[in-house]
Amino acid sequence: MKQRVLIIFGTRPEAIKMAPVIKALHESPRIEPVVCSTGQHREMLKPVLDLFSIAPDYDLDVLKAGQGLNSLFAATLSRVSTLLEELRPDRVLVHGDTTPASAAALSAFHLSIPVGHVEAGLRTRNLREPWPEEMNRRVVDLVSDQLYAPTARARDNLLEEALGSKRIAITGNTVIDALMEINRKIDTDKALEESLSARFPQLTPEKRLILVTGHRRENFGEAFRQFALALRDLAREPDVELLYPVHLNPNVQKPVREILSGVDNVFLVSPADYLDFVYLMRRSTIIISDSGGVQEEAPSLGKRVLVTRNVTERPEAVEAGTVELVGADRERIVQAACRYLRDPALLEAARKVQNPYGDGNAAQRILQELLR
Repeated sequence: MKQRVLIIFGTRPEAIKMAPVIKALHESPRIEPVVCSTGQHREMLKPVLDLFSIAPDYDLDVLKAGQGLNSLFAATLSRVSTLLEELRPDRVLVHGDTTPASAAALSAFHLSIPVGHVEAGLRTRNLREPWPEEMNRRVVDLVSDQLYAPTARARDNLLEEALGSKRIAITGNTVIDALMEINRKIDTDKALEESLSARFPQLTPEKRLILVTGHRRENFGEAFRQFALALRDLAREPDVELLYPVHLNPNVQKPVREILSGVDNVFLVSPADYLDFVYLMRRSTIIISDSGGVQEEAPSLGKRVLVTRNVTERPEAVEAGTVELVGADRERIVQAACRYLRDPALLEAARKVQNPYGDGNAAQRILQELLR
């Protein structure tokens, strides 16, 4: 009899990182995968689903306008519970640290359904940074009986919390699986690469590209204003242009557009789909971001990332030398970016670093744990 595994995700990063797992499960004759989207990032999710040929079996449609975290948690908990009662899967898989991930994991736990946690064991040891993600990932780890740690450091974090070595497997990070798949597509399809270039006609090939993202809740408010002011300062550097796919959250849109709209060499665009974003990462000189996924992907592309956070649950990239923490501090961001822009040797060093987050086989290791 096949093992029925329910995979639950709702955000774009979750879908990207779960796509290789879904593919591996579909290819196994011993697994019956069932895919559920919570519907949290509907507009941003569709291009990812199309790119990786994922067709969710269920859509919980939990997101409502103006919804707070408690309302989102409650809606997810309730709707996942109803689905679990109907399906009675042998296992639930969730990813990472979102509010729906923690709600789904708790819902399964309440019904005594085993939970597997993809990307387990990441820690900052500070419940306020990132918020609420640090709390979410701890909750999911606590109720999971299979913990798929991306690195040895993540495994050690879990062992320090006495979560039991038999529950833990080091798998690598599934985002590297996804990144390698898309990289192969671009490398082997000249027409695709040309079409990707044509999507960003505002970029000048002779100029150095600073790729920017920003969306973390702990930076909303004045910190986000300082971040945007730093970008405005950097736009004055010679032979530099900045491209920023702006997150749809109003807390991001308002300060970014107030400060950066109309600034020369700064291009504010709609959120890029994953294929476009991989192309932009490949083309960039440096990346300024608060994204966890970018910290993991950049080493595989030989890119330096300035992380606009005070702490990171991904210290491996900091230790490897591809990531530098600069906070949402205007002066630190500008100084760090200029240091790399003015010293090609520093950028070259990043290209030689081996990615500490995996070899592209994480999904297969997760599959073997499920079968074991």
